[in-house]
Amino acid sequence: MARVVVVGAGVVGLTCAVRLLEEGHRVDVLARDLPLETTSAVAAALWYPYLSLPRERVLAWGSASFAEFVALAGDPESGVRMVTGTEVHRRRVPDPWWREAVPSLDRETALPEGYRDGWTFHAPVIEMPLFLRWLVRRVDELGGTITRMNLSALPTGADVVVNCAGLGARLLGADRTVAPVRGQVVLVEQVGLDRWWLDADGPTYVVPRSRDITVGGTEESGEWSRTPDPATAADILARATRLVPELAGARVIRHKVGLRPLRPSVRVEREGDVVHCYGHGGAGVTLAWGSAEEVVSLVG
Repeated sequence: MARVVVVGAGVVGLTCAVRLLEEGHRVDVLARDLPLETTSAVAAALWYPYLSLPRERVLAWGSASFAEFVALAGDPESGVRMVTGTEVHRRRVPDPWWREAVPSLDRETALPEGYRDGWTFHAPVIEMPLFLRWLVRRVDELGGTITRMNLSALPTGADVVVNCAGLGARLLGADRTVAPVRGQVVLVEQVGLDRWWLDADGPTYVVPRSRDITVGGTEESGEWSRTPDPATAADILARATRLVPELAGARVIRHKVGLRPLRPSVRVEREGDVVHCYGHGGAGVTLAWGSAEEVVSLVG
């Protein structure tokens, strides 16, 4: 078995570490940001292939991840639940290109005012603070380590380095095609909502969790600021309340911003002693298990 260093402690890096440890490799995770400080911790984490290409590979990775999340939903400590929800559209649209990845998807006829089409399906919702802690425990239980380290280059000395640095790949992988897509969300109190809603325009999404509701969002390409903008937050809440009127008057708990690592195509490939796994866009959680399985095969 190999000595592997995984760079990056977001959901992609940790998932790769878990899968590699399960295969018997020695794994150490190095990262500037610890798990709860990463963009992954901000994610609404509704399973959905968003801002990620190419479609064929994304479909395969997303399908594998969907199946894994279904299994994890049986473990209350994982933070994974299967939740029914609806995606809505203001015009007639064909079935989504990722239709094959979900076991069932039904056209919705009971649509909110102003919408002409939509579909309802049962999808994983991953409560990221809980899930990231679960992944950290798995790494520890399997004998791996996680260390904070501010790297200026990919480390040397391991048999294989797995580059899961996300936006950090601009520096560590010398890849300027990776760029941020800023996403701002508002966390509000749980008002009894038990289903998710998504309108790709905006995008606007409302994702219930055990103690709060993640309300989003924005899609701001090339924007690096991690500071929440009050006007943007007000717009997000207004859009979300039009979609889900039950949110009216809900107490705001927190504002958060994450920078999605967008790339023209997700990079999962081997280059000498380095296996690259980054550029998942807005679908890091959605693709994590599937792309991690490919990383394991590339490590060999």
